[in-house]
Amino acid sequence: MILITGANGRPGSATVREFARRGTPVRALVRDPKKAKDLRALPGVDVVHGDMLWPETLESALAGVDRVLMISGAGPELLETQCTFIDAAIKAGVGHIVKFSGKDSVDGFDNEKFRSTRSHEQILRYLVASGMPWTLLRPSQFMHVYFEEVPDIAGSGELRLPLGDTTMAPIDIDDIAKISYAVLTTPGHEGTTYPMTGPEALTMTDIAGHISEAIGKPVRYRDVTSEEKQRAWLAAGYPPPRAGAFAQLFQERSRLGRSSVDLTTHERFGVEPTTFAQFARRYADVFRGATDYAVTPA
Repeated sequence: MILITGANGRPGSATVREFARRGTPVRALVRDPKKAKDLRALPGVDVVHGDMLWPETLESALAGVDRVLMISGAGPELLETQCTFIDAAIKAGVGHIVKFSGKDSVDGFDNEKFRSTRSHEQILRYLVASGMPWTLLRPSQFMHVYFEEVPDIAGSGELRLPLGDTTMAPIDIDDIAKISYAVLTTPGHEGTTYPMTGPEALTMTDIAGHISEAIGKPVRYRDVTSEEKQRAWLAAGYPPPRAGAFAQLFQERSRLGRSSVDLTTHERFGVEPTTFAQFARRYADVFRGATDYAVTPA
């Protein structure tokens, strides 16, 4: 049995859907079963309720599980949540944990400098020291994060971010799901790290152009200051710690400026990388503001 945690979130739910599409049984762990209606409707998906931070809720979820794709929300409790879950998985006899982490595509980015990314490094060290067989998935920025800019894109025809001419190499979550499926269902990945990006290093002007072409309306990139964007995030209801963490992240990306493309993992598993133009066309109605794309966080 394979268990996917954080299955209500974007990468977790995409991976669950990939299992269902391929007809492979999978177990999906969610904190809020009321939000898992769509997952329950998928063939071969066993939805279970539990909280990774509370081992007493995980007994049935971990029963008989051989491999886990470990994902959880990137909040302040990330470190404690995943380390607690690792302990519970070891106690339950799980044979392999595939940890979902991240690696910024910007050259020179240091994960240890920021709390949100530093926690993943600490969790990996804990996982390695535990003796549990492990694999690490390290995707770059998700293409889906640009959905958070839809109010500006649809309302004013602008993509507003504090990135100047910095390039990013965002990846489609569906690509990640295909790679996750391959890692979880084939042997020989213990002790291996799989970095992955999208197929292009794009400026925000490039991304605005692809969105413009997809929706048939002009969209231009407007460079804003980090402080201006942080105020906008707060006004949109972001918790102050999250808005502050994002501001730091974007400042570092802007300072470093250049991203590299790494498709070695796509090639290793025979996954055709999705371009941002393809992604924008697929979700044109979302970028027009005509359709919601609501996936709850892990």
